[in-house]
Amino acid sequence: MSKKPKTPAPARPRKPGMRGWPGWGAGSVGYVEAPAEWRGTTVQVCGLWPFVAGSGTPMVGVPIGRNTITGASLCCDPISWFTRANLILNPSEFVLGRPGLGKSTIVRRQALGLAAFGTHPMVFGDLKPDYVDLIEALGGQVISLGRGRGYLNALDPGAAAGAAQRLTGDRRRAVLADIHGRRLNTVSALLTILRGEPPTDREETLVSGALTVLDERHQGVPVLADLLQVIKDAPEALRHLALDRGNLGRYRDITEGLESSLTALLGGGRLGDMFARPTSVPMEVDRPVVFDVSAIDDSEALLQAAALLTCWSYGFGTISAVQALADAGLAPQRHYFVIMDELWRVLRAGRGLVDRVDALTRLNRQRGVGTAMITHTMSDLLALPTEEDRMKAKGFVERAGMVITGGLPEAEMPQLTQVVGMSRAEQEMVVGWSSPPAWDSSANREGAPPGRGKFLVKVGGRPGIPVSVELTEAELSINDTNRRWAAAR
Repeated sequence: MSKKPKTPAPARPRKPGMRGWPGWGAGSVGYVEAPAEWRGTTVQVCGLWPFVAGSGTPMVGVPIGRNTITGASLCCDPISWFTRANLILNPSEFVLGRPGLGKSTIVRRQALGLAAFGTHPMVFGDLKPDYVDLIEALGGQVISLGRGRGYLNALDPGAAAGAAQRLTGDRRRAVLADIHGRRLNTVSALLTILRGEPPTDREETLVSGALTVLDERHQGVPVLADLLQVIKDAPEALRHLALDRGNLGRYRDITEGLESSLTALLGGGRLGDMFARPTSVPMEVDRPVVFDVSAIDDSEALLQAAALLTCWSYGFGTISAVQALADAGLAPQRHYFVIMDELWRVLRAGRGLVDRVDALTRLNRQRGVGTAMITHTMSDLLALPTEEDRMKAKGFVERAGMVITGGLPEAEMPQLTQVVGMSRAEQEMVVGWSSPPAWDSSANREGAPPGRGKFLVKVGGRPGIPVSVELTEAELSINDTNRRWAAAR
């Protein structure tokens, strides 16, 4: 009986496929791992052409971190992107994000890098404090303010008074007018915080006239008690502005409310005498500066708002005077990076304060000043009592050269996209970063939030750049904002 011939085995291919030799025991793999990727400059990897790909991520400015999608490095700060890269129209940024996700960290990184470029970081009001360690590490000046710790005279023009003495002609008149305007704005803002509503037009006119009379009478730097005394003296110029019709009794009735509020600012009210005494430590202009107001408790919300606003007025006035001297060739040209954290605390302290903040911060692009405004959410800006204030607060974001947003809840997206154009994918990314952290059962505590250190950089209608900020060993000591909890961790 003949045997059936065996079926010949299939011929083995001459070359292996993309996954190796096929067949049983031949070594074919079901999954091919991606090869390792390495990045370098064109000088370092020029010999590897054509196996390289360029990246569109900007590389001008302070190194921030890596693109979370491509892994490319991102350099970003408002001053470099305005002066060197020409990517934004003004040197400013607005930073948004939920607490604990690293808003202050990314701004500290920018401040540290800009300091290396020769730009002085200026923090006009640090409530936590988040920036004191950084400024100390940079060899800067730390000015402590608070009840019994330090005072900041609301009428102190800072370096502007000395600048006016060195200038002549139109330049001198411009500095004097700036001093007058900032003093008026500061006093009006303090009255607004004290009362919860802005002073009347007549009261602002009287304060302005009293400041003019005070400059004519007083030698040196006046305090609020001197301003109050001028109003009590009832000089003819003030009686004319008050429209008392030649009746001194009518003048007393008109100025009674104003005198009462100014008396409260001298130490008899909720704000104490922190702004009524001579300035404890004058601000320097040739190195980084931080005003440490962390001694003011969170329960004193009005005092915190008043401290921030007064620091902003004093700081911006000093910078303006220094730049006026530089324009006249009497001082070196310096650049400053001004950080305005906890913006919402001031805006919510009283109706009409949006106008005060706007007037204080409108330093034009030619002054060599970059600004960073920081708050938690768009709701902070839109929770103001009047529609007029809400629209003006939105303008802070609209006018910013760039917007940097960390993790935000879904409810924030309709409000944010009214100001910043964002695709649906970008919105989902930002919302995902706001997810709560997972519970780490092995350590019996929560893990790190998924959105910590992750931000989306938006400029106009351009696609956003998602970036992850990772701290270096040298930065860890100046970025521990929970130091007081260290013993409990």
